[in-house]
Amino acid sequence: MINQFSLEERLEKLGLRLPALSKPAGNYVVVNVRGNIAYVAIQFPKFNEEMLYKGVLGKDLTTEDGYKAMQLCAINVLAHIDAAIGLDKVAGLNHVDAYYRATADWMEAPKLVDGASDLFVNILGERGVHSRAIFGVDHLSRNFSVGITCTWTIYA
Repeated sequence: MINQFSLEERLEKLGLRLPALSKPAGNYVVVNVRGNIAYVAIQFPKFNEEMLYKGVLGKDLTTEDGYKAMQLCAINVLAHIDAAIGLDKVAGLNHVDAYYRATADWMEAPKLVDGASDLFVNILGERGVHSRAIFGVDHLSRNFSVGITCTWTIYA
């Protein structure tokens, strides 16, 4: 269980900070629970209300920038799950869908998405191990370079 340290304390150990919760930009909820599955709406690399890591990988941003952007997306996911459900009630992360924008010759998507995957495992241990799919897309909302959605199993 994660009750030994708060999410904020775990992030601080990694040199990271917990942002304020983002608000939906439309008619939806960020965390939707059906039975013992929680679905998290797409999270972008935002810190508080500041929109970061905009543009195209391989043109405007490096792979390292993308790694940090995915890490920030994952922090936002964890913040929402912790606020809506509580990390102590999470059995595990099931799956991550990762979206990115890049030039045609940029081929480092797995390294990019490791930014989110590494964070989930570093914070949650075995409960953070997951499957994932990676999608290159032409457009993301507000010119973001990356975004992720996730599904979680929660204790009944």
